[in-house]
Amino acid sequence: MSVMKKMMTLLRGSVREIGESVVDANATRICEQEILDAKHHIAQAKEELVGVMATEMQSARQIARLQEEIVRHEKLAVEALDASQAALAEEVAAQVGALDLELQAQTRAHASCAVQAARLKALIRQAETRVREHERELAVAKTTESVYRATRSISDNDGPGGSRLVSARESLERMRQRHEDLSDRMTAADQLHKEWDDGALEQKLAAAGLGDGARRQAEVMERIRARRAASADTPTPPSTAA
Repeated sequence: MSVMKKMMTLLRGSVREIGESVVDANATRICEQEILDAKHHIAQAKEELVGVMATEMQSARQIARLQEEIVRHEKLAVEALDASQAALAEEVAAQVGALDLELQAQTRAHASCAVQAARLKALIRQAETRVREHERELAVAKTTESVYRATRSISDNDGPGGSRLVSARESLERMRQRHEDLSDRMTAADQLHKEWDDGALEQKLAAAGLGDGARRQAEVMERIRARRAASADTPTPPSTAA
């Protein structure tokens, strides 16, 4: 018997642990549903508040109507007395008394509706405030949970078995090497183009005193020197006095 009790206790404990783990795993979803349920109840309370406020407005109209009726009947009673109709005045007075009782009942109902409406408004405002607070807390909790999941994922992937981050690093390294190779190839192609360019070759030849450009420059200098020498050898004609 004692063993059976312990087995039942173990079973209840296992069920409780499973239930708690399910609740913890779905805490965000449960909280969201609870907030939705609270909003639904608030909407129902607002509908009830509308009904109470409508009843309050109706009772206010009834009170105004009864007050008018009482004033009118009191005037009629005065007119009956002025006309020496005492019995008729008594009848009108009885009617006024009934209207007074109805007015008192309507006044009590109106006051009750006003109190109930004020209490419902306060409760609704309080519930809406709590719902907004819970929504803010839920948003923070969801963000925190996302950060925890991301951190846990990074920690798991960055460990000895973190193949995904290792693969990502390898991909980045291959991209870097490919970019470096492409840059080196572009630089080499540019250098080769400069070396093969005719203009660059002519510039190198001219700098070394070779090529057509250098010969043309030498020929021009020879003509300039010859012209200078010729002008130096030509005698200057004597000047004639005026």
